[in-house]
Amino acid sequence: MADDSASPSPSSASPLQHHREALKSSVRNTAASRRREQAIAIGKERREALIRAKRVCRAPISGSDEAEMEEGDMVVDEEKACLEAKTAHAVEELKSALSIQGKGVQKKKIEALRDLRRLLSQPEVPLVDTAIKAGAVPLLVQYLSFGSSDEQLLEAAWCLTNIAAGEPEETKSLLPALPLLIAHLGEKSSTLVAEQCAWAIGNVAGEGAELRSTLLAQGALRPLTRLMFSSKGSTARTAAWAMSNLIKVGPDPKAANELITIDGVLNAIIASLEKEDEELATEVAWVVVYLSALSDRGISLIVRSSVPQLLIGRLFSSENLQLLIPVLRGLGNLIAADDYMVDSVLTVGNNIIGLIKCLKSDNRVLRKESSWALSNIAAGSFEHKKLIFASEATPVLIRLVTSAQFDIRREAAYTLGNLCVVPTGNCELPKIIVEHLVAIVDGGALPGFIHLVRSADVDTAGLGLQFLELVMRGYPNKQGPKLVEMEDGIEAMERFQFHENEQMRNMANGLVDEYFGEDYGLDE
Repeated sequence: MADDSASPSPSSASPLQHHREALKSSVRNTAASRRREQAIAIGKERREALIRAKRVCRAPISGSDEAEMEEGDMVVDEEKACLEAKTAHAVEELKSALSIQGKGVQKKKIEALRDLRRLLSQPEVPLVDTAIKAGAVPLLVQYLSFGSSDEQLLEAAWCLTNIAAGEPEETKSLLPALPLLIAHLGEKSSTLVAEQCAWAIGNVAGEGAELRSTLLAQGALRPLTRLMFSSKGSTARTAAWAMSNLIKVGPDPKAANELITIDGVLNAIIASLEKEDEELATEVAWVVVYLSALSDRGISLIVRSSVPQLLIGRLFSSENLQLLIPVLRGLGNLIAADDYMVDSVLTVGNNIIGLIKCLKSDNRVLRKESSWALSNIAAGSFEHKKLIFASEATPVLIRLVTSAQFDIRREAAYTLGNLCVVPTGNCELPKIIVEHLVAIVDGGALPGFIHLVRSADVDTAGLGLQFLELVMRGYPNKQGPKLVEMEDGIEAMERFQFHENEQMRNMANGLVDEYFGEDYGLDE
């Protein structure tokens, strides 16, 4: 058995291993799989609660001729049947305008498009299904044809944007329009038209992996990247948002790996993060999140650029929740994947004040994300562990592991556990940092870990058991078993006596036999 004291030696784990393995996790997730898992989770939260994956365009894009929608265009208390009838009529007008020629036809086309767009833009009664059933999509594809006026293209793309913001099957109806929407992202298109097409594509990409694959196969990635360079803030924001939807977790990391190879993309990310525009920084930070979750090459390039410093700067200076979440997630991904990044964070930040700020936040996602980032710093060198241990983070983490929501308690537990051990780099038990262990146990963390042992989630219960092993093996004067017993830890471990998971069963039974066998208590 290894010594119970630790020397200040750095972790020998490869960057390809997740730092958390310092705590000898029973399920050894690689860094890449863990980052993907977290990206899926945060993507769901983003879609459900934070920033909708699909967005309805209700107001004109800044800079277009129509500064605002005219009052009185829509009577919001009209009956649904009346609005549906208006929508069907608007589609018929679209069809009619395509079939006529002569003076005034362009004006008629614009008016027909605008009428449909206004119906699709109002929130009270969803009318997308009605428009689709009336045959709007193939007509709108014709209105997107090359040679059309910018005003016509803008209105047609706007209609398609809001159709794409509908239900899954409604979004899929846009498949015939995708080649033209992508084509109008090109350099020959006006900025307004390209931005509106990017919005529509972002909505399509937000629907799911199948549609993302279609967009990628049709070449959407490179023109979207070009739009991120736009000097027009709303265009750059829309392009970055659509990009993050396009490259986020899908069947494989192909899109993220392709994106990072495009000339200038890293410069575009850096330039966007350097601007004061927090909305733009938010969208670009999401691009960093998915690049760092899915592309090893992306990680390698990002950590050696100025992106980490820019993210850290945002972490310190901003109170914007929608910005802080992707910033913290991106930093967490980079820390988890690259040992160099840990030193970079601590050097640039000089300390971990930014992470502690998020750890103390009332927002659940920020607490979870900061705990996860700290757990990976804590799995690093002895100096890194000492830095966290001596900071305000430790008492906050102890409080979280005993009283926070389940997912946050688990993240806090990983951090506290990693603060107590230095990995040996082989199959031996990790060396214990006794000073840290004693302070964390005496600070009141033990009941929280025993509660984790009772978790129905096997990985979480295993984490709790690992910490109990540290306490029983490493607490001074052999007082660890008694402390565990006083908190009903024996009962918690005995739950695994006949557990179906062999590894958990053997681990729990082995701990009970070793520390609470026939000789337990005889030397008192």
